[in-house]
Amino acid sequence: MIPRYLRVIYWSLVGLIIIMALVLIFSHHRDHLRILATRDQSPIAAPTDIPDENASIAIPNDDDGSVNLDDISLALPAEPSVRARVLLDRVLTDLSLPASTHPVPPGPAVTDVFFLALPLRNPASADTSAPEDPSQSVGIQLAVVNLTKTFADAHASGIESEDLTLRAIIATLHANFPDIVQVRFLVDGQPRDTLAGHADLTHAYNVSDPVHSIHVLSNDGNLP
Repeated sequence: MIPRYLRVIYWSLVGLIIIMALVLIFSHHRDHLRILATRDQSPIAAPTDIPDENASIAIPNDDDGSVNLDDISLALPAEPSVRARVLLDRVLTDLSLPASTHPVPPGPAVTDVFFLALPLRNPASADTSAPEDPSQSVGIQLAVVNLTKTFADAHASGIESEDLTLRAIIATLHANFPDIVQVRFLVDGQPRDTLAGHADLTHAYNVSDPVHSIHVLSNDGNLP
């Protein structure tokens, strides 16, 4: 016969096990409710479809050295910098395809596009030393295009080849962002002398009619 004190110890241990199991179940249920409450307080917005918009991209042609604008329909974000990068990605991706009229290296080419305001002093003001009047400024911008080093290093070297690539980028930006009057190029966030040995990247390109008149920069940083 089992002694009475052993039966007491046995049933006490069984009771403690049951109590611990109930505590664990309750704690798990309470933590689960807390997680659900946190999710309800910070809901994640459901993704929305971006409608297609009409845009223009520049297509260069090695056969005749031309750059022509092509109308496309594309889903574009609202933020200008991201919008510009999407457009340039489309241009350079199309140019990397086998049937391209101006082959460029495949893979990522543009990491960022930045827009900087360029206040323009009223030319009627003769006193250039006087502080600028914000009311006289014009909403014009400088676009800074950050190319990848991989793209620049793999680009075909040559005046015409490099010139056409830069003209295509500048023409695409100018067609979709008319406030841009200058475009500057960086490579991996750093200044670089040339794209692939010829096209000058040390100065900003002045934009007037990029489809027809943008060429390699002259020594003074202006377009010829």
